[in-house]
Amino acid sequence: MGQLNRITQQADVMGGKACIRGMRVTVGMVVGQIGAGHSVDEILIDYPYLEREDVMQALRYAAWRTEEREVVLSTA
Repeated sequence: MGQLNRITQQADVMGGKACIRGMRVTVGMVVGQIGAGHSVDEILIDYPYLEREDVMQALRYAAWRTEEREVVLSTA
């Protein structure tokens, strides 16, 4: 997976959700826009402070998170 240096998480920003460069734009919002049928170019027009790499990293981050597996550990 490529570097995710534009994805940040801070407890005091958007409740600790993954955001783009510390802004109040969450990864979930970006992915939701793509899921709703908006193109990357449309997102960049609607959110002019975002850059194409912001959107691409949000998608890579979301894909990575969906591949995580929770492993239940036995208790002694």
